[in-house]
Order: sequence, then structure tokens, then C-alpha cells
Amino acid sequence: MILIILPFLASLLTLVFKGKSAKFIALIASVAQLVLNFIILQGFNLKSTTFQYLESYTWYASLGLNFSTGIDGISMVMVLLTNVASVLIILSAWDNKYASMTKFLSLILLMQGALNGVFMSMNGLMFYIFWELALIPIYFIVGIWGCENRIKITFKFFIYTFLGSLLMLLALLFVYLHTPGNHSFEWSEMIKAEMTGWESTIVLWAFFIAFAIKMPLFPFHTWQADTYSVAPVQGTMLLSGIMLKMGIFGMIRWMWPLAKNACGCNYNVFIILAVIGIVYAAIIAIKQNDIKRVIAWSSVSHVGLIAAGIMTWNKEGIQGGLLQSFNHGINVIGLFMVAEIIERRLKTRQLDQMGGLAKHGRGLAFLFMIIMLGSVAVPFTNGFTGEFLLLNAAFNYQNIIGIVSGLTIIFCAVYMLRVYQLAMFGQEKDNGGRIGKLSWSEYSTLGIIAILILGIGIFPNWILQLSNASVDGLLNIMKGGAIL
Repeated sequence: MILIILPFLASLLTLVFKGKSAKFIALIASVAQLVLNFIILQGFNLKSTTFQYLESYTWYASLGLNFSTGIDGISMVMVLLTNVASVLIILSAWDNKYASMTKFLSLILLMQGALNGVFMSMNGLMFYIFWELALIPIYFIVGIWGCENRIKITFKFFIYTFLGSLLMLLALLFVYLHTPGNHSFEWSEMIKAEMTGWESTIVLWAFFIAFAIKMPLFPFHTWQADTYSVAPVQGTMLLSGIMLKMGIFGMIRWMWPLAKNACGCNYNVFIILAVIGIVYAAIIAIKQNDIKRVIAWSSVSHVGLIAAGIMTWNKEGIQGGLLQSFNHGINVIGLFMVAEIIERRLKTRQLDQMGGLAKHGRGLAFLFMIIMLGSVAVPFTNGFTGEFLLLNAAFNYQNIIGIVSGLTIIFCAVYMLRVYQLAMFGQEKDNGGRIGKLSWSEYSTLGIIAILILGIGIFPNWILQLSNASVDGLLNIMKGGAIL
């Protein structure tokens, strides 16, 4: 429970300080949170298929609202990603010169606490409350510190996600009313809900739309590229690195178990939409000239592959999806950090105005190369194992799905190598000399990300082992459902 409370307290404490003091408080709090996460991880039983560190406090007994939290291997991967990414995001903000930096950092910490709450909630209504709470800080981060047209674009983002949240709430209420005996929002009771196949199908689609908007999946993706482009870089990192994982987690923890009696034919539709998104977003990414929009569209493509693998509902797909969710979170933060460094110095995000940057920024070129190779899923980088598991799951599900999904490897190589070539090795422009040396915070952020990319690429098993037993437990729960 401290994993949820500590960021909230740190968020309030940060508001008391100004300037560098606020930065130190925020960074120390995020590091302390990560250390606490590793302490909890040390006592985590990797062989257990049940939830651990369970805590529950009754809020409104008549409504079945309990503050219930717990961690299994699936949520542990997401919580660990949240706390690792939060350190990187706060570190990346060190050189920011915002007038109201204390509020900016406070909102980041507030969102960290809300995200941990989403991933650890064992009560459906608490899950919804934390889900909505996570939307508030990112709305202000983008709306206040974003660039041109931020108000219009942020409003569109808010409406999209709010409508999705409303569908999710209706689905949770519907399941709540069908729980046996006294109605309950507890996850352990909601998975026992007695619903017909048609009722489960309605719940399934309500959940799917809510989570597909958050991820986002085709055709619910239209808010994403614009929002990523106008958001300050830390806002984009929060959105792409952690927040979209809420949708992936929601599908695994809530959508599938609660709507397990729905016809499995629905998942054919979901997988087709995900695969369309892989190809569609990749083609758009290839044609972009704005480096930030290239990364934004690449994120849609990568998430499409994760969703397709997860929705095959076999162990390889779920394991690969969880591993790749962690890897994507790390990689995309690195990519957006590189884009921010270039924009900060060159005052442009247009690829045709870059070129020859490696000559004047060898450190940046080297670290960017490692991050780019991780995104392309080159062997011995973090993206390789997860992508292999996802494609294997897709091929086992249906050959044509696997073949089309495999195009992501080719497309990703095309647009990422194009970005790297145009920016680092293209014809040198007059502004190339501005790139200069990186600051200590920039080196630290990119250096940690590069180490994680290579470390997880060589030793991916430690993340796979985290979720292995929990995925087995989830599959055992589902054996009575129509899907299996």
C-alpha cells in the first residue's frame, strides 16, 4: 500500500519547495519508491499463482467498496515499469526551465501513485477511481505545458478517454449486479459473476472499447498522434511509456476473466483490428517528417502487435505481451528523450532540417543507436525476446495473422533506420554544430535506458519469471470459460 501512498505524499511535499530543491525531492522520492519496489520484489514468491501482499479496508460496505490491493506477477511487471519509468521521467525533466516546475513535478508524482493504484487494485470500483485519477494530472500536464493547439487537442483526448471510462464503469456495474449472493466489486467475486453468453459479450465489448481507446488500438487511435506531438516530452513519456499499459493490463486482469463466457469469435475481430493497426500505423510512420510523430505512430504499431499477441490468449502471447509492454515503455521513453534533446538544441523536429548530428554529438549518436536497435528488436536487445514470443503466438493462432504481424519487423526497421540516417548521418546542416555535449541528466537518462535495453536483451528471463506462475494461474481460472 505504501507504493500508492508514498507518491501522493511526495507530490504534496514537492509543492512546498521551489527550484532545484523541488527537483531533488521529486527525484529522491521516485528513487525511494523504486528501492521499495525492489524490497517487495525480494520477498515476492515467484512460484505462487495467487495474489500476494493482500490488504483490504472497508470504505462503504453497502456498496461493496473496499480499498483492496494486492500484487501478482502480472501486476508486478506493470508496477515495476511504472516506478522505473518515473525515475527516468523525473530525471529527464532536470533541465526544464518551466516557471511552475514544482507543480509540474507534483503532477508527475501524483500520476505515479494513481498508476500504481490501477495496477494493484483488487476492487473494481477502486480500479475505476484510480483509472480516472490518472487522467487528471496528464490532462493538466498537456493542457498547461503543451505547445500550440494544446487546448483543442487535450479536450479531444479528455473526451475520448472519458467516454471509454464511462463504458468501463457501466461494464463493472453490470458485472457487479450479477455477482452471486451479496453483490461485490471484489475481483475474486466478480470473476464468479453469473452471466449468459450475450451478457458477457456486451461486457466484453464495453471493456474492449474502453481499453482500446487507452492503448490506443485501431480505429480508436485518432487522439494519439496529436496529443503526443503537443505534449511536453515528460507528458508524452507518461502517456506512451506507462499510461497506455493501463489498457493492456485491463484486458488481462479485468476484460478477459470477467467476460470469459463471451463467444471466442469476438477475439477474431479484436485481433484483426490490432493487426490492421500494426500495418496502418507503420506505413504512416514511414511517411512522417516530424520525428516526434514518427515515434508516436510507431507506438501505435508496436502496441497493435502486443494486443494481437495477448488476445490469442495462450501463454506465449500473454508472456510476450507483458515483457514487450515493459520493453516498449523503456524504449519509447528513450526515443522521445532523444527527440527532445534534438529539438531543444536545433529548435526543430523536422527530419529534413537535421543531418550530420553524429559528427558533433557522438555520445548522443551512440546512445540513440542502442535505443533504436532495441525498438527494431535486434537480437540481444530487449525488444527481441518479447517480439519473438508475440509473433510465435500469432503464428500458432493463425498463419496469416502471424505473417501480417511479422511485417512489423520490416516496417519498424524502415522508419527507425530512416530517422537515424536522416538525423545522424544525413547531409550536415548549418545547425548541426548546436548539438554539442549532453548534460549529466541527459547522459544519465539515456545511459540507464541503454543499460536496460542491453541487460534485458541478454537476460530477459527475470521479467518472464515474474509473470510465469501468475499467467498459469490466470489460464487455470479460465478453463471453465467458453474461450478455452
